[in-house]
Amino acid sequence: MTTATAGVGDKDWVDKKKHLWMLGLAVPLSPFLSWGLVVLTGWDVLWFTGVLVLGGIAPVLDQVLGEDSSNPPESILAWLETQKYYRWCTYLYVPLQYAGLVLACWMWSRGDVSVLGRIGLALTIANVGGVGINTAHELGHKKESLERRLSKITLAQTAYGHFYIEHNRGHHVRVATPEDPASARLGESFYRFWPRTVWGGLKSAWRLEKARLARRGKRPWTLRNDVLNSWAVTVLLFGVLIGVFGPGITPYLAAQAVLGFTMLEVINYLEHYGLLRQKTPGGRYERCAPRHSWNSNSIASNILLYHLQRHSDHHANPTRRYQALRHFDEAPQLPGGYSVMSRLVFVPPLWRRVMDKRVIAHYGGDASLANIQPGQHSRYGVVPPAVREGAAA
Repeated sequence: MTTATAGVGDKDWVDKKKHLWMLGLAVPLSPFLSWGLVVLTGWDVLWFTGVLVLGGIAPVLDQVLGEDSSNPPESILAWLETQKYYRWCTYLYVPLQYAGLVLACWMWSRGDVSVLGRIGLALTIANVGGVGINTAHELGHKKESLERRLSKITLAQTAYGHFYIEHNRGHHVRVATPEDPASARLGESFYRFWPRTVWGGLKSAWRLEKARLARRGKRPWTLRNDVLNSWAVTVLLFGVLIGVFGPGITPYLAAQAVLGFTMLEVINYLEHYGLLRQKTPGGRYERCAPRHSWNSNSIASNILLYHLQRHSDHHANPTRRYQALRHFDEAPQLPGGYSVMSRLVFVPPLWRRVMDKRVIAHYGGDASLANIQPGQHSRYGVVPPAVREGAAA
C-alpha cells in the first residue's frame, strides 16, 4: 500500500490510507460506470450499478478489509490538516457529481431507455447525491469561503441546502438530546424518525436564520436568508435541467432528491441512536463527549465517507479535517460499518435486536440514562420522566 510520511514531528508516522481516499470518487463515477456497462452489454439492469457499489460491494469490503483504529500522532495533526491533497479528494467530488447528474438527465430524456433503466439510474444518482451531502458536510464545517460555497452547491442536487444551517448551528448544539431532531431515540424506528428529522431540521434551520437576520434588523424574507438562497440554487439547477432536457425528467429529479436526503437521514439515525447527554445540577446539558456518538473504524465505509464514522472527534472538533480525525477507545462502537448498519435501519425489529442491548449496556444496564422515545419507556422497564416528576411532587 502506498504511504506518505509526515515529514515533520513524528517522522516515523506514515499515512497508510493517504491514496485510498481517492477511492471515494468511485461513488460520483458510478453513473459513468453504469453507462459504460449498459453500452457494452445492452442490459438496462446495469443502471443499478451505483446501488451495487454502496449496497453490495462496500459492505463486503468492510468485512474483508476489517478495521483501522490507528491515530496520527498529536504532534503532526496541524501539519496533516495543511496538506492540499486531502482537500482535492473532496473538491473533485463536486464536478463529478454534477457531470453524473447531467448524464442522468440526458438518459432520462431519451426514448430508448426502459423504465427499469430509468429507475436504476435514479437510484444510482440518489446514491451520488446522498454521499454528496456527506461531502458537503465535510466542506461546510471549514472556514475557507471556497469550501463553504462548494458545500452549498453540492447540497443543491438533493434540495437539502438548509442542512448547512441546521447541522452546523443546530445539531452540533443539541446533539444527543431529546430536543435534537437529528438524534434518534431508543425504541424509535427509522420510519418514525424520518418525518421528525426532515420536518424538524427544516423548522430549526428557518428559526436559526430568522433569529440571525433579526439580530441584524432584517426580515427573514430575503435572499440573505441562507435557507431561501440555498433553495433558490436548487430551483435554478432544476429549472435549467428541465429547460434543457424537458419536463419528462421532473419525476426522476424529485425522486433522486428525496432518496438522496433519505440516505443522509439513515446515517443521522445510527450516529447517536439512544445516546443522551445528562443534565448538570444547573439544568444544562453536559458538554458533548466521545460517549455521545456511535463510532466505527471499518475501513471501506470510512474511505467512502471521509472518516464520518469517527464521529466523536468530529463533534469535539467540528472544523478538523477528515484525515486528522481520531479514534477514541471510550466511544461506543457499532458492530459494523455504516454500509452494513444502514441496511439494518430499514428492518426495525432487527435493528432493535442488534442495537438496543448495546445502548443499555453502554449505560451499565440503566436504560433510564438513555434518550428513550416517548411512549416506549415500559419496553425498557423505565418509569417515564413525567410520572417520576409527578410522584416526586
